[in-house]
Amino acid sequence: HISVRSAILAITTRSANDAAVVLAEAIGGSEWKFAQMMTQRARELGLNHTTFRNASGLPNPDQKTTARDMSKLALAILEDFPQYYHFFKARRFTFRGRTIYGHDHLLARYPGVDGMKTGYTVASGFNIVTSAVRDDHRLLGVVMGGRSAHSRDRLMVALLNRGFARISDSSLTAAAQDSSTARPPV
Repeated sequence: HISVRSAILAITTRSANDAAVVLAEAIGGSEWKFAQMMTQRARELGLNHTTFRNASGLPNPDQKTTARDMSKLALAILEDFPQYYHFFKARRFTFRGRTIYGHDHLLARYPGVDGMKTGYTVASGFNIVTSAVRDDHRLLGVVMGGRSAHSRDRLMVALLNRGFARISDSSLTAAAQDSSTARPPV
C-alpha cells in the first residue's frame, strides 16, 4: 500500500514510474485510459503538440511533446493548482522510514528555483522544467535532450541567468526612461 501523497512525491522527486502507473489506474481505470484523459486535457490547455500514451513518460513511438507545450503545462499547474505546487518543490521525502532524495539539484543550487520536474529516457535524454523567482519575477525554463544531468542543469542555469538579466536590464531601462521624462518640481 502507498498513500496518494507518497505516490505523488515519488513521481515528482524520483520519477517513480510504478507510482505513476498506480495513480493512473486508480484515476482512469487503466493506464491507457488515463493517457487518453491526459491527452484530452492537454488539448484543452493548448498543448497541441503533445500526445500521451502512458502515465510515466517512458518511450512510446506515439508519445510526444515539445518544450513549448511543457512550459504551457508548467504555467497551468502554477496558475490552476497552486495548492499542489509544493509537491514540485520537494527535494526529498520520507517513505517507510527511508529518506528518498530527488533528481532536481537546482532546487538546492540555484537561488530562486522553487520547483518543477526532471525526466530522463534514452530516447529523449535528460530533461528539466524549472521555475525560479527573483524580485517578484517568475521564469519558467525547459531544457530537453541534455546529454547528462550535469549538462542539462548547466544549460538551465544559463537560460535562467539570461532571463533574469533581461528582466533586470528592462527594469533599469524603464526606470531610466521614467526619470528622464519626469517633470522637475515646480
